[in-house]
Amino acid sequence: MSKVDISRLNLRTSGASASAVPPPQQAEQAEEDRSKDAFFAQVGEIAEAMIARHGREFATGTLVLAAKFVAEGRPLVSRGTEAGSTAKPV
Repeated sequence: MSKVDISRLNLRTSGASASAVPPPQQAEQAEEDRSKDAFFAQVGEIAEAMIARHGREFATGTLVLAAKFVAEGRPLVSRGTEAGSTAKPV
């Protein structure tokens, strides 16, 4: 899933040995990739649970609707300002 910026690669061989520790930017990218993979796995588990309980159409519709909300910047969950408040339909 990660992209490689070819313009930043040093394709010349040097006599010095390569360091075993990746540069900080690469370490941050690797951590970001692991984080994204973990979230994708969570979404997959939720989708599988929705399919098992309510079918593919429900899971597909829910994920598409969630993607639409994300794209529009709308909240995906209702959070009440007071304890015990009931959620209003969106």
